[in-house]
Amino acid sequence: MKKNKITEQTTEQKTEKMESDFQKVANRVSSVSIVQNVFLSIFKLIAGIVAHSNAMISDAIHSASDVFSTIVVIIGVKLSARDSDKEHPYGHERMECVAAIILAIVLFITGLGIGIQAFTDIVQGNYETLAMPGILALIAAIVSIVTKESMYWYTRHYAKQIDSSALMADAWHHRSDAFSSIGALVGIAGARMGFPIMDSIASLVIFVFIAKAAYDIFMDAMNKMVDRSGDEQTEKEIHNIVASHEEVLRIDLLQSRVFGNKIYVDLEIGLNGTYTLEKAHDIAEDIHEDIERDLPKVKHVMIHVNPVKVM
Repeated sequence: MKKNKITEQTTEQKTEKMESDFQKVANRVSSVSIVQNVFLSIFKLIAGIVAHSNAMISDAIHSASDVFSTIVVIIGVKLSARDSDKEHPYGHERMECVAAIILAIVLFITGLGIGIQAFTDIVQGNYETLAMPGILALIAAIVSIVTKESMYWYTRHYAKQIDSSALMADAWHHRSDAFSSIGALVGIAGARMGFPIMDSIASLVIFVFIAKAAYDIFMDAMNKMVDRSGDEQTEKEIHNIVASHEEVLRIDLLQSRVFGNKIYVDLEIGLNGTYTLEKAHDIAEDIHEDIERDLPKVKHVMIHVNPVKVM
């Protein structure tokens, strides 16, 4: 019994540390994102006004929308890290998925706005009324592309490290802004060369990329919202851990379900029917601890023991 109490304390401490690290990393990345977006939005807005570039002004507004999306990420991560309570005994991990879904919708609406404006400009064809953009707008577009692509890889790295759907959605929001800046660059360069329609054509292509990113984020979050089984590799690793215990004569059931960015596991194992209840419990507890220790994504394991007649 003393060993089991120590095991429970160790598991709880490990879980608390993981949740704390998860929130710290997410908050740090989000803070960097907010500061970067604020300065970049101001720079692009000034460049768009000074250089008479509507495309750059629109791009500045797009960057400003990233500040809102990052705030949503912070809120989602904070809510998902809350401890389990009476009303939510399995925790709040799915709140992060809700944040990712909100970001996917914002991302799609942003892209749709770009697409509609581009389509309208092509249909109307009033290109002669457009002012010639200045060189500062081109410089701002290049700075934006480099900065936002760097932020995409930075955020993506930590999103994969802590397995955060909301942070990954924010990473794709950075890349959508980079796409938007590419469109602005092409449009501004085209306008300076006498082909203003290039701005609108590039914007339509950007809309397709943004819509695809929004769809992928939305589907990933929805898959984590429903009781989808864990990935095949994780289940294989669980199976190997259970099978490594020589007392286990068979594995009758192995089921897993994704809950936010965590996995719950249900197991049924066959043990020698002559074992005492205490011995069977200790074996199950050892397996439980091994799985949660070796697989950080697994939040909890429920093990049922079936007696096996040994001839």
